[in-house]
Amino acid sequence: MEPNPVIIAATAKQTAVLIFLHGLGDTGHGWASTIAAIRGPHVKVICPTAATIPVTLNAGFRMPSWFDLRTLDATAPEDEEGILRATTLVHGLISDEVKAGTPANRVLLGGFSQGGALALHAALTYPQPLAGVMSLSCWLPRHAHFPDAVKAPLDLPIFQAHGDCDPVVPFKWGQMTASFLKTFMKNIDFTTYQGLTHSSSEAELKDMRAFIERTLPSVK
Repeated sequence: MEPNPVIIAATAKQTAVLIFLHGLGDTGHGWASTIAAIRGPHVKVICPTAATIPVTLNAGFRMPSWFDLRTLDATAPEDEEGILRATTLVHGLISDEVKAGTPANRVLLGGFSQGGALALHAALTYPQPLAGVMSLSCWLPRHAHFPDAVKAPLDLPIFQAHGDCDPVVPFKWGQMTASFLKTFMKNIDFTTYQGLTHSSSEAELKDMRAFIERTLPSVK
């Protein structure tokens, strides 16, 4: 069972929603205030927390994780079932907001590391046009199933960001993911941050703010 998400209400009339997914071992609280600080007043923020599960990569220790990570090796078998289950969960969060009155094209997905990977997978496989997706320091899960698995419009705005000194999710994974996405998606921006490790930075947050403003502009 997933814990309750952290929700930060819009401070003006709500016309958009930003759903942001945390990295391995974190919770929705880890990013909530950071994201709230870079969104417009009309944007509601939802930061869900993953269920706590044993993670193979960390010797089976239990921690919040969207799906099992077996190894950080690009060619290793993935937890396909877990990735699909988590994707269904994210699609459900989007659908709930749509039912509550926010059109899908006013919902922006984002995430960091494992959460960024899930956000990318969920956005590409969502059948309605979303506002876009922000994927930080991550990769595309189940990449062998793409582009066949794409249900999103090919012009879905994708902002992908990666530090070139990332010791956790290698920078080359980010590069390979962006190159691969560019073979079938038409609107992808891959930004590199020099000297950045597996974290965020002022420069990245500034670029994220610009992407949020562009994809979720305020409507009069």
